Amino acid sequence: MKMTDIISLLPALFGGIVLGIIFFGGLWLTIRKGLRSKQAALVFTGSLILRLSITLLGFYFVGGSNWQRMLVCLAGFLAARIVIIQITKKSNHSKTKIIKEVSYEA
Repeated sequence: MKMTDIISLLPALFGGIVLGIIFFGGLWLTIRKGLRSKQAALVFTGSLILRLSITLLGFYFVGGSNWQRMLVCLAGFLAARIVIIQITKKSNHSKTKIIKEVSYEA
């Protein structure tokens, strides 16, 4: 594989990172907002459909019919997942709240 081949895959890597940020960042925001919502099922379902649509269309356009671009895009997507997990862990440790469980037994 030539250096020009590797450089030609960089847009696919960047595209995968952007798709990962959209998907996993959107998931994080959905969880934060959805748990406070009165219509949580609608929020979670709508978010899932929107995030999956954007991600699948993004993979389709970035990867095209080239398996190397698709694989590099997936690597960027997974790298963004790791970064988002690290960012949200730091955010959650500073805002830890104790939640009291409620029992609705008859």
